[in-house]
Amino acid sequence: LGTWKSDPGDVGKAVTLGLELGYRHIDCAPAYSNEKEIGATFKEAFKGDLKREDVFVTSKLWNAKHQPEDVEPALRETLSDLGLDYLDLYLIHWPVHIDKEDDNKFIPLEEIPISETWKAMEECVDKGLVKDIGVSNFSVKKLKSLLETSRIHPAVNQVERHPYLQNPELLNFCKENNIHVTGYSPLGSTDRDPSFFFNTVDFPPILEEPVILGIAKKHSATPAQVLLRWALQCGTSTTPKSTKEHRLKENLETGTKFELDEEDMEAIEKLDKHMRYLDGTFWCVAEGSPYTVENIWDEEHLGVVTNPLKKKDEL
Repeated sequence: LGTWKSDPGDVGKAVTLGLELGYRHIDCAPAYSNEKEIGATFKEAFKGDLKREDVFVTSKLWNAKHQPEDVEPALRETLSDLGLDYLDLYLIHWPVHIDKEDDNKFIPLEEIPISETWKAMEECVDKGLVKDIGVSNFSVKKLKSLLETSRIHPAVNQVERHPYLQNPELLNFCKENNIHVTGYSPLGSTDRDPSFFFNTVDFPPILEEPVILGIAKKHSATPAQVLLRWALQCGTSTTPKSTKEHRLKENLETGTKFELDEEDMEAIEKLDKHMRYLDGTFWCVAEGSPYTVENIWDEEHLGVVTNPLKKKDEL
């Protein structure tokens, strides 16, 4: 169950309901500004038959906490907010550094080697503060570099993934190196805020894609269920977010309600546009930022999809 963009007051209710329905993976982050509310929910939930060890909890290291000496304190703060003794998974949220004294000041990636941040993450495993560690929004290039220096290899790479952004090269690399892929925004981030989604607020909603609608009709399922089922059959996990009970139920039913056949999977494979809804532009627009969409994703050779709704002569 994803918790990004869940409003205060709603996220606690959604997590409570999700746990009651049977959700057992809760994806959190300090950047979502709701971990204390989720922590209060956990406190109540674990008073009954549900035990801490029954729930897989993920959180993330924020960009301003990449200095090695800041990693453990950041994790301990998250544990305090969530009311937990340990995390199941702790991820580096973005391969982007922010100055811890100034949120508008960006630090080049090479000035704080990810390998040094990672060593501090490994020490958190050694101390029992977290069971597994991983990354988010990492490219193949950045994963290769991390694998060369890490003592504990990343267990997970959490990235945007849906039929418009299938990224087979990344998926295959992760499978070959025993790195599990979790896909965020599996339904295409339907509530795209222009302050985050600079270039993509008008991108076509994947929930309205005719191919997905046709497959949904074929299986008497919702488009969201088709997208989630596709993710599962690709061998990935996913973190759909909802605060509505009927959506939470529908999403959870995806695991057992139906299977996509070979024809369905082939049709969905053809939808790939290598199109990101969350393209990272917000890290690139600040004056003096060393980051670009190309060097965040290491995809200079692929180019960047701007707006697929526009014709080439309009771009």
